[in-house]
Amino acid sequence: MVENVICGVKRCRIVKDTLRLTKEQISDKVMEIACGLHNLRVTFRQPLETIDITDINEISYFK
Repeated sequence: MVENVICGVKRCRIVKDTLRLTKEQISDKVMEIACGLHNLRVTFRQPLETIDITDINEISYFK
């Protein structure tokens, strides 16, 4: 499970490449942002509910 999470975080190329920014705490911030993006992607991974547009009763606008 841990390897899958690390692989998901490494989808952000900046995490995989050599970071040449020399300011203090930049690498930590980059990793925090990459982890946040990974968590956002995992949270909203579920597919959206499908709506049959041919059935007018199912569309909430027409109810």
